[in-house]
Amino acid sequence: MKQLQADVVVIGGGTAGMGAFRNARFHTDNVYLIEGHAFGTTCARVGCMPSKLLIAAAEARHHALHTDPFGIHLDKNSITVNGAEVMNRVKSERDRFVGFVVSDVEEWPADKRIMGNARFIDEHTVQIDDHTQIKADRIVIATGSRPVIQPQWEALGDKLIINDDVFSWDTLPESVAVFGPGVIGLELGQALHRLGVKTEIFGVGGSLGGITDPVVLAEAKAIFGEELPLHLDVDPEKTEVKLNQEGKVEVHWVCGGERGVYTADYLLAAIGRRPNVDKIGLENLNIELDERGVPKAHPLTMQTSIPHIFIAGDASNQLPLLHEASDQGKIAGDNAGLYPNIANGLRRSPLGVVFTNPQIAIVGLRYARVLERYKNPECVVIGEVSFHNQGRSRVMLVNKGHMRVYAEQGTGLFIGAEVVGPAAEHLAHLLAWAHQQKMTVPQMLDMPFYHPVIEEGLRTALRDVNSKLKLGEVHTECAECPGA
Repeated sequence: MKQLQADVVVIGGGTAGMGAFRNARFHTDNVYLIEGHAFGTTCARVGCMPSKLLIAAAEARHHALHTDPFGIHLDKNSITVNGAEVMNRVKSERDRFVGFVVSDVEEWPADKRIMGNARFIDEHTVQIDDHTQIKADRIVIATGSRPVIQPQWEALGDKLIINDDVFSWDTLPESVAVFGPGVIGLELGQALHRLGVKTEIFGVGGSLGGITDPVVLAEAKAIFGEELPLHLDVDPEKTEVKLNQEGKVEVHWVCGGERGVYTADYLLAAIGRRPNVDKIGLENLNIELDERGVPKAHPLTMQTSIPHIFIAGDASNQLPLLHEASDQGKIAGDNAGLYPNIANGLRRSPLGVVFTNPQIAIVGLRYARVLERYKNPECVVIGEVSFHNQGRSRVMLVNKGHMRVYAEQGTGLFIGAEVVGPAAEHLAHLLAWAHQQKMTVPQMLDMPFYHPVIEEGLRTALRDVNSKLKLGEVHTECAECPGA
């Protein structure tokens, strides 16, 4: 077995791992990057980019089918979907994005890139399959995550798919049952529906798209429920999934007082993702784990309870988003390279977007976190706006949705927002920048707003907050609140 000595070893060649490797090399050349499957990020291969390609195709068909209200009449019978052509573009453009990532990797020294599955032997030693063992002064865990699969679904065989499989299709199926109404399930479910694939979405607990604000959630359920069947609170004990005699997936569902049977070509599992830390030999380390068996890490240094071991990206059980993985990888790589002289890295304001139509976005503290942070409701002011009568939204016939903005009473500090509505990705960026700059609502209202734009809806919500603020009159308990 080959024996190597390293200053830093990075386990995982995705977004976080590549970032950690790149930044560790600023401080030492003796860095190794280990990857078990293929270099290239989840985002490029099976996440952000291919899903947006599928969504773009879905939007093209949806717009073509809904031109009548503008006085533009098309022959609806001539609007057809060629599934093979749709998937060919998705895969070819996906491969192009992956190619860019792989090109970056190939510029790194070949002898520092090792293929194989790594496991900890002890706190300073990792073994890659049965061919290489590396002793390292510092180690970064960046092993990513994988979709969660319910054990009972395994009996479905190749009729059980995850998002990775969708982007390998040669054409579109006739029908899909989506289990999981979160970001992935809702994005893919709506896109498939808009491409003419019969789709129904199933969930437990009534959640949708990660929304926690009850007002925004109710609006989102109404909007998406008008477009495709949603079963968001099925009874898992009474809901059965099985293959019928024709080899189709049968979902016998019970939701509230209703029950039914839905038959589909595939079951798409999108109920969440699990950090890939269960097969890397953590049992050989005396490392502090959270309730999911994931190493705990300081959010500003990415340092675990073993000082020379760091963790980043989806493996860290923090926010599973590309920009978060990139930031965490940079922090972990810098600190591994500089260890023992570690430092806090830049952690940006929380920002999440669901690329449905209308879009969903959450910035700063989500509603549920606001309730946790500010125990007294008098400490928080909420402003809101409906997009139903917002000017530019009506002009474009995208006037659906609702936004709620949260601010700290007394100081006027903007602390968070949740929205379902048009152009939410752009509104969210404005809000995230304001949140990171720790702006107050009056300061945000001093910023320029053009007319007529959808951003005027944001201004309406901010004005609603401003009208309720009592600046300087901080409630006794509010003065003890932690802010954003």
